[in-house]
Amino acid sequence: MSTDPQADTAAAENPATPEAEPSAAAEAEADPAADTDRTGPDGSGTAEPAGAEDGAGPAAVHGEAGEGGPGAEPPVSGRGGEGESPAGPETETGSGADGGADADTGAGPEGTAEPAAEAPATPALSEAQAELAAQRIERERIARRKAEREAPVAAGAKLSGKAADLLAAVRAVEGGAKPSSVYFDDAPAAPRKAPVAPPAPRPAAPAAVAASVPSADTVEGVRAVLARGGAPEALAGPAAAALGEDAAGQLTENPWRLLSLPAVRPTQADGFARALLGAEAGPGDERRTTVLVGWLLAQAGLKGHTALEAPVLEKALAQYGVPDPAEALELAIAEGSVLVFHEPLGPPVAGPSENAADAEDAEDAEQPVRVLVGLEGAAMAEESLADGLARLAAGTFDASEDWERAAGSAPSPSASELIRAVAGHGLVTHTGGEAARAEPVALAAAARELGLRVCLAAHAPGGGPDRVTVAGLLSGAEGPGRDTDGQFSLDLLVVLDAPQLDVETAAALVESVPDGARLVLSGDPGVLGSAGAGRVFADVLAARTCPQLVSRTPDPGPLGELVSGVGIGELNQVDAPGKEVVIVPVKDAGEAVHRAVQLVAESVPRAFGIPADSVQVITPGHGGSAGTRALNAALKERLNPGPGRFGGFDPGDRVVHVPSAGRALPARVVSADAEGLHLERAGARIVVAKELVESQVRHGWAVTAHQAVGTRWPAVVVVLPGDAAQALSRDWVYTAFGRGERHLSVVHGVDQALPHAVAEVPAKPRTTRLTGLLTALATAGAQPG
Repeated sequence: MSTDPQADTAAAENPATPEAEPSAAAEAEADPAADTDRTGPDGSGTAEPAGAEDGAGPAAVHGEAGEGGPGAEPPVSGRGGEGESPAGPETETGSGADGGADADTGAGPEGTAEPAAEAPATPALSEAQAELAAQRIERERIARRKAEREAPVAAGAKLSGKAADLLAAVRAVEGGAKPSSVYFDDAPAAPRKAPVAPPAPRPAAPAAVAASVPSADTVEGVRAVLARGGAPEALAGPAAAALGEDAAGQLTENPWRLLSLPAVRPTQADGFARALLGAEAGPGDERRTTVLVGWLLAQAGLKGHTALEAPVLEKALAQYGVPDPAEALELAIAEGSVLVFHEPLGPPVAGPSENAADAEDAEDAEQPVRVLVGLEGAAMAEESLADGLARLAAGTFDASEDWERAAGSAPSPSASELIRAVAGHGLVTHTGGEAARAEPVALAAAARELGLRVCLAAHAPGGGPDRVTVAGLLSGAEGPGRDTDGQFSLDLLVVLDAPQLDVETAAALVESVPDGARLVLSGDPGVLGSAGAGRVFADVLAARTCPQLVSRTPDPGPLGELVSGVGIGELNQVDAPGKEVVIVPVKDAGEAVHRAVQLVAESVPRAFGIPADSVQVITPGHGGSAGTRALNAALKERLNPGPGRFGGFDPGDRVVHVPSAGRALPARVVSADAEGLHLERAGARIVVAKELVESQVRHGWAVTAHQAVGTRWPAVVVVLPGDAAQALSRDWVYTAFGRGERHLSVVHGVDQALPHAVAEVPAKPRTTRLTGLLTALATAGAQPG
């Protein structure tokens, strides 16, 4: 079949017919993190090191991260039998997603994920370092603000009997006391009241803090300990940077602290511990179990969870050989390395009644809860975010006649509704497809006309001179800047691509919105979620504690019709007289690569007049025969051949720059020198230091769907090789198919796995606390007094 979309109108097919039957082979689920860019451009840094064998000793630690994992790591079942492994490692999917649990996450090089200690410190902070420093300052300020609140919120006053004892146990553990024997029993969670104390003074701007570089003596001491344990000496620098000046002592006392390095897995840390401790290193060692609990929660964070249910975490511990998982978890909580939360399930239990019999029944009744365990960082961010959103939602405004006039002159009915909602409320959510993005833009224009200071922030760069990126806004590189209290100098903040907000980014953003300002969160709930932990936008929508505007503006044309159907689980036939949608069936991955190159270089430019540089290839993963690496190699050879003399790159190469986790920015190579690799991005020149090129830059003719979120191109070629079937889900297909403005070609080799994924494989669930926190704050705020 010819790949020319203009010549083959009669032969072109739609992706699937309504009668298509699901494939039984597609029932297996892929890892939820297999297409997330959490650490870097090529999936390295967190996945299982390549070449590590079952029961491998410590010497296997230095294997390539991100190229597939050993079978030694036991799989962990998902919560509620949903098939996901929120904590434990998983085996390679075979989809070309680079295997391992976080195949498309990585920001580290393909060896160890940390920079070598001998690397010289750069004289100036990079964009990524500045952003991380800004977020660190925000977290510190949030901690100070929580600590300076006048008094703890009185809660649980009406509880009695066993419920009161359980609540007291929770508070005792949170205060550092020894855990109670009834710790994991059902206990009611007291409602939290909205904060009323004024915010503490804030710095004028986030100060840049240079990353600490371990001393040569520290690195040498760690190297000696690693040598005694048989671990690669190359890990000395990363270990010293991760553990601090006392890294050698910490590893000697607790060898399992080696799990602090992203490239190390529990089996390798066990081998290292056995070499240092001998027979003393057992699976039930308290040092091992405490570190393992934190490691499992960190792995869950890479998959989007901010916490895990206690039974899920205990099951994961058991599959790593921990003899008494409940006791191990209780010990970790008692030592303060993790936090525990009791989230109410269902409506609250009725309070005391004047009738004696009813009062006795109420005392015996207990509020159903689920016990969640999480790390302090995510917990603090989620609670701070809930407080900040509640603060903004509590703001009230008088809708003046000027707002009504602005609504009356809006370009669409949905835009009018959005303007009216924002006129009277401090927090508003807005949902819709690509066409609906014009509505918050119209809101921003109307607010400017009314004299308000407005900022429009998006996930990815581009979209107009009045639009900034969320990362640039937080770092201070873009946007209105901050006032003397450290808050944004604005009256209205409109955030596009809100589904891409993780909890830490969202917390830093919301905490910086001043009192009396308005916040609008806008986005398409059908796209892939954030690369970091949390599901902020979905949780805010689920809480229903603020006005929610749903756009009635449909996405136009055959592409809009196709994508809208995918969003509700239907892969429909669409009438595409202008060849807006073309299917190219292939038999194997080799043919898929050949057809994709042909479409980009010849067919699409010839049929639509779209240059090859404006055609984007999207595929499920980085590895495999038709992953981004294979596709980029073939596309480079065809479109910009060269020796790759600048660390594998040549002038003119399309690349993706990943300055920090979850940010994939398209750019083009200009040149290179001793300073680093020079890129052009959105008309601006940037330099990537030569020691960071390997971890932050990759070719960009082909990307993953997560890297494509927030950006659209005139034409898109989605490549679905046969081994990608298990990586497909409804939100992945929805995101990939929706990136094209004028044309979509689907290189289709997954047979019935595509309609099955659209109809039967929803987005992977994430365990979070934000919805419950927002609901509790809204309930407490609505109660008298």
